[in-house]
Amino acid sequence: MKNDTDTATTRPSDLSTQIAGQIRDAIISGALIVDERLPSEAELAEQFSVSRPTVREALKRLAAQSLIRTQRGASGGAFVNRLSFEDAYPQQITTSTLLLSMNDVSFDTACEARFALERACTGLAADRRGADHLDVMRAELRRQSQTDLTDEAFCASDVTFHRALVDAAGNPVLSYHLAGPVEAMQPLMNMITFTARSRARIVALHTAIVDALDARDAEACDTHLRALETYTRQLAADVMARRAQQG
Repeated sequence: MKNDTDTATTRPSDLSTQIAGQIRDAIISGALIVDERLPSEAELAEQFSVSRPTVREALKRLAAQSLIRTQRGASGGAFVNRLSFEDAYPQQITTSTLLLSMNDVSFDTACEARFALERACTGLAADRRGADHLDVMRAELRRQSQTDLTDEAFCASDVTFHRALVDAAGNPVLSYHLAGPVEAMQPLMNMITFTARSRARIVALHTAIVDALDARDAEACDTHLRALETYTRQLAADVMARRAQQG
């Protein structure tokens, strides 16, 4: 790692970002390898010509990204983490949530993206789904059929159902990329449409999807997902039209 930070005119928060970026780049390039111990805070502070609190903040940023882990004790310190796709899920979900809330993305655009990505998993899911994936999906169907289930619980069950469909594809890269669409976009769609939707219709479509996966029928699964997308987009259009009339 080289020190190319400018401490004369840069705020501590910006410095910590720069330092974290340099260490991250070293990890990505392989200059720092998995399980390698980073220099101590004092050594990093000297290397980058900054204070130890600035270094500490940089390390916190890296830990938040799961790029490093810290250990206490005589043999402790900061170590390069062995990052997995599962470890990166929360960051992907957070980023997707922020993008949706801070950008002018229409419901139709988000819905189109989410279902297009999810349908990309159906062929693999139909071929690779295990009994555990089907069990999760059918358990969520039973929950969704409960008449006293709250809207929040129904929405959470909806996410779990589709998370199982995506994971049934058996591809961690797809699961990672679908973490945002399923766990960030889908709750947004639920929030907009829950007052107008028919739970019975959603359960029927979900049942058709899991039955198609059970039969390893990718084409039927895709058809039912398309039907769910059409229904979801129509619900949103109806809700928006009512809001416009009331406004």
